[in-house]
Amino acid sequence: MNILFIEDDPMNRRVVKDMLDVAGATMAEAAWAEEGLAMLDEDTFDVILVDLRMPGTDGFETIRRIRARGDAKGELPIIVVTAETAPDLRDRCLAIGADDVLFKPVAMDSLFDSIGRVLAIRGGGMML
Repeated sequence: MNILFIEDDPMNRRVVKDMLDVAGATMAEAAWAEEGLAMLDEDTFDVILVDLRMPGTDGFETIRRIRARGDAKGELPIIVVTAETAPDLRDRCLAIGADDVLFKPVAMDSLFDSIGRVLAIRGGGMML
């Protein structure tokens, strides 16, 4: 399984990468939205993880741009990974096309459960 994580904080990327390594998944890292969107053009991924607060293009706009694609990559499962805690945040993320929302700090079992759930819903058939 190949996962793209678009997250500006290197420590957060490292923590999630270490978790995914345990499951044998690979993770590509993008430090900002534009880098992640370019990586999406160049490689094949099974799941996209996106932080909401990043310099430049934020996670909301990143999700909108992914969903606006006219190809299969626009349908990839997207999981928001955020430290934001606004009461309506989950609903706002789902409304723009995210499949799930995880709140930092992310626990390994929550990450694996979310990935498995969104892949099952989207018919990917893969499990961590």
